[in-house]
Amino acid sequence: MKKAKTVKPDEMRAEYTRADFPGGFVRGKYAARIAKGSNIVVLAPEVAAVFPTAESVNKALSSLIRVAKTATRPTTQSSGRRRKRGGASR
Repeated sequence: MKKAKTVKPDEMRAEYTRADFPGGFVRGKYAARIAKGSNIVVLAPEVAAVFPTAESVNKALSSLIRVAKTATRPTTQSSGRRRKRGGASR
């Protein structure tokens, strides 16, 4: 009786050809789907230097959100026209 050949599951066959893939090869085929389902943000290098960890970025942004929510707004809106100084000289 012949001994069965053992193949590692993560090993590809050496004899694959392009004909084995009739749809062809498409670079970045799933990139849009992955980007849509992820929440990864790329920081500018100068920002990443100041905030080296995700925790520090989250802490800073949370503080900014708290400040923005508690900031007071002007009570009256400007009419857009400025008043002239110096009295009634026209």
